[in-house]
Amino acid sequence: MNDMKKLASILLSRIVIFGGLILLQLSAFVVLVWKFSTYSIYFMFINMLVGFLVILWIINNRQNPVYKLAWIIPILLFPIFGISFYLLFGMQKVNKRVTKRMEEIQIKTNSILNQDLKVMENLKNRDIRIANQAKYIYNASHYPVYQNTEVEYFSSGELKFERLKEELNKAEHYIFLEYFIIEEGIMWNSILDILIQKAKKGVDVRVLYDDLGCLQKLPYKYNEVLEGHGIKCTVFNPFVPVLSIKMNNRDHRKIVVIDGHTAFNGGINLADEYINARPKFGHWKDSAVMIKGNAVLNFTVMFLTVWDYYNKIYEDYRDFLPRNKNHTKFESDGFVSPYGDSPLDDETVGEMTYLNIINQAKEYVYITTPYLILDNETVTALCLAAKKGVDVRIITPHIPDKKYVHMVTRGYYPVLMENGVKIYEYTPGFMHGKNFVADDEVSIVGTINLDYRSLYLHFECATWMYGSKAVLSVKEDFLETLEQCYRMDLAYFKNMKWYVKLMYAILRVFSPLM
Repeated sequence: MNDMKKLASILLSRIVIFGGLILLQLSAFVVLVWKFSTYSIYFMFINMLVGFLVILWIINNRQNPVYKLAWIIPILLFPIFGISFYLLFGMQKVNKRVTKRMEEIQIKTNSILNQDLKVMENLKNRDIRIANQAKYIYNASHYPVYQNTEVEYFSSGELKFERLKEELNKAEHYIFLEYFIIEEGIMWNSILDILIQKAKKGVDVRVLYDDLGCLQKLPYKYNEVLEGHGIKCTVFNPFVPVLSIKMNNRDHRKIVVIDGHTAFNGGINLADEYINARPKFGHWKDSAVMIKGNAVLNFTVMFLTVWDYYNKIYEDYRDFLPRNKNHTKFESDGFVSPYGDSPLDDETVGEMTYLNIINQAKEYVYITTPYLILDNETVTALCLAAKKGVDVRIITPHIPDKKYVHMVTRGYYPVLMENGVKIYEYTPGFMHGKNFVADDEVSIVGTINLDYRSLYLHFECATWMYGSKAVLSVKEDFLETLEQCYRMDLAYFKNMKWYVKLMYAILRVFSPLM
């Protein structure tokens, strides 16, 4: 009886029903295109002409060359289907209505987020190269760099979880949470208990979660459950059973803001595997930072930008300035710049910031990432750094969460190792941290994976740090983690069967579409 209930629950779940509806649409679309293709030679001629024009469009647009190649090949091999699928799924731009609305909100945020010229001058006096990195972040995304900010690094989900609960209990005015994944369990239920109590005391509690990220994690209309507890809740880009490129753009951010003076950021979602309370892929290795001070304003505005867009409201962001909520003086721990990236423009802030660190490294660059699906620019930068004598090391998972993606990740190992990049796999389980650290000077901890979706399609965020104590903490964590890793051997790939090498080659070509 229990097995029947379980089966019925699965069959009636939203992901199965919606997935079935999308599959039906996809099947009908394929049949329709196939019927037209066999209708007449004139249709074939028109299709070839359209294919030629689409390829011209792809070649001349501003998309990444690797992404272009991944679409041009199927269009050349299967013109009818290739063109149709590109028009459905390949266009990266969101519609003009969304862009215009976000631009209106952005104008308002730009008036709040002004760069303190004294801070920039102080950074410039320390190191002009590093100052130029911070200038890029501000010019490209309008997120300033700050002093008067403390940073604490967490090397695991368990450490972040305990500190997060402590800080949430201190909230007096507002709590903002923005997450890709929330799942009922030990971690979320403990946090929810605190949020409910705070909401009862009049604290402005808001939760923003990605619908697709939580599709198999939360019950349908979970936002109404939270609202019943006095918690304001918004669902990002609700998943609907309709073929649409809109579904590509997800909110992959992980942000907590408390009273405008405390914020959390990093790779850790609110689900039990992130604190190893429910192992899924061996031991889950992750990271996060807590920042206190002036730099929190970037995350406050980042959250409100998305919140106000979805709720169609115009709030006065000055009501959420930290000086109106908290008068604590924070010590200056280096320079800190929380920043965001979005698919609404042609600027890949996440990738360019990573490239800045790689290209300017003098002694070492240490990287942790769950996925290693790179474009030519990043491969070239990593290889060039290694050839210059920079110690470039990358840690990826040994136990993957998605096997086919892990195969693509491994497909990039040989070209990197041949040029001196050292690749390691975290043998106890899954490496989910997204960290960069270089030269004991600069570091990034955030949500941005080294894969196409994070760099080009998702809403992302990260914390850039220079001269902070946390920079050395990130390095120490990397070196300690290295002791639990296996260094990949180039001979392993050279001795592979020819058909396995062929499979890796094919997967690499189409990796931007995964």
